[in-house]
Amino acid sequence: MVEYKHSIEKAVSDSESRLSKQGIENGNARFVFMGRKSWTLTEWVRHKGDEISKNEADQLLEDEELLAKHVPPQYILGFAEFLDEKFKVTSDTLIPRPETEELVMHALTLGKKEAPQNVVDIGTGSGAIAISIKKHRPLWHVWASDISIPALRVAKENAERLNAEVHFDLGDVLKPFMEQTRDFDDFEMFDLILSNPPYISRAEEKLMDESVKRYEPDLALFAEEEGLAVYKKIAEQSPFVLKQSGEMLLEIGFDQAKAVKKMFEFAFPTREVVVVKDMAGSDRMIWVKAIESLEEL
Repeated sequence: MVEYKHSIEKAVSDSESRLSKQGIENGNARFVFMGRKSWTLTEWVRHKGDEISKNEADQLLEDEELLAKHVPPQYILGFAEFLDEKFKVTSDTLIPRPETEELVMHALTLGKKEAPQNVVDIGTGSGAIAISIKKHRPLWHVWASDISIPALRVAKENAERLNAEVHFDLGDVLKPFMEQTRDFDDFEMFDLILSNPPYISRAEEKLMDESVKRYEPDLALFAEEEGLAVYKKIAEQSPFVLKQSGEMLLEIGFDQAKAVKKMFEFAFPTREVVVVKDMAGSDRMIWVKAIESLEEL
């Protein structure tokens, strides 16, 4: 039970302590509390000494019960922050991670900022990659695909709310665009292909965090062939839709660099394929470079 005479900080701290005893990551209760109030860290510092209201205390207790069941904080709030924007997330969409922000930031260094570019995001989920690209590069034409109808509904809602014009297509990997490329008068091939595909093997499931295993969509997490099945499809299909001057950037699992690099070197024998590390120094992306641009990182 939460006592209403306590300060906000004390009530949240007590909630964190109870959750910690149940193996829940420290900081989740405060994250949800601040998220519901739309508070910045500065606002937390300003108001944490205020006496907690009955409504706030009741909500804190309700959220604590959900957190104790390993429900991800982002699903409790209904949104996740990604590159300073709030994206609606549901159990039909993967929660976008900071590592994927790095993929978007790297992608923004490719192509011509002030010229139209055709970009596609494979397996868009909440639409975080595609929408972020469009927000930062308004002149670029952005498409996104997914095999999940519920996920596409969420992505479209995010695009409308964030005022980003993205074309969404239902289909597996690049198949929605394969037929269109046969008529080059109607559709030009892509300058940039992006994806954070499902890449976890079922063998790794036992090592995953409970909140991820229980609540995030299997369709966005797991892939057959030791997590490499979707990369195989991208490698097979992308040569038909990527311009010679185009590039591709794919997020990978921590131990997949060698296998995925080899796959795309076979698919694009005349191109350089580079493994890009994230800010933590881990292998994080595969970059298939343009034939006309082979500069090193």
